[in-house]
Amino acid sequence: MIIEVPVKGYFEENCFFYIDDKTRHGFIIDPGAQAEKLLDIIEKNGWEIEKILLTHGHFDHTGAVNDLRRVLNLPVLAYRTANDYLLDAEKNLSAFCGPPITVRDVTYIDDGDNITLKVNPSFSLHVIHTPGHTTDSIVFYSAKDQIAFVGDTIFKGSIGNYQYPGGNVIDLQHSILKKIFTLPDETVLCSGHSGKTTVGIEKQRYGY
Repeated sequence: MIIEVPVKGYFEENCFFYIDDKTRHGFIIDPGAQAEKLLDIIEKNGWEIEKILLTHGHFDHTGAVNDLRRVLNLPVLAYRTANDYLLDAEKNLSAFCGPPITVRDVTYIDDGDNITLKVNPSFSLHVIHTPGHTTDSIVFYSAKDQIAFVGDTIFKGSIGNYQYPGGNVIDLQHSILKKIFTLPDETVLCSGHSGKTTVGIEKQRYGY
């Protein structure tokens, strides 16, 4: 089960729940704002969230993390260089948009890792490092469900912004062409700031 929940802080951002239908356990991906709204959804559905997963360290993807963690006591998983952003309010852009936001004590993950549920290890997401928007950007991919949570690396009809700290257009293009576009064409791409699309559709737009 994939549930998209738009949340509004300084920006609107797409938060996702990825839930195992059998156990009703799952992950929350990029909780950018409105922790109370997200907690209400979890409670009403009777879900057990095991982990918070971050596609990158920008504040509009992490703004609700601390409040969620205080209530649910969840581990937060992010790429091994994410602290460059999570601990730096200028690099994560929060310093320019309101009160500074930092996230501490995360669990590092790396390219090629598989994130699994404790109650059902066959329910998992594969980690793909996709630098370009930020140096710590990653994609969470499920071959079984043909879905990829891509953060801000690629959107429906456009690519991510590479002009923020750590952004690099060459790295971004490589991540899209050599990593995301190697996934099956039917893979649904769930991004932080656009509607859903597929690998096949975006490859056509690129002429790839």
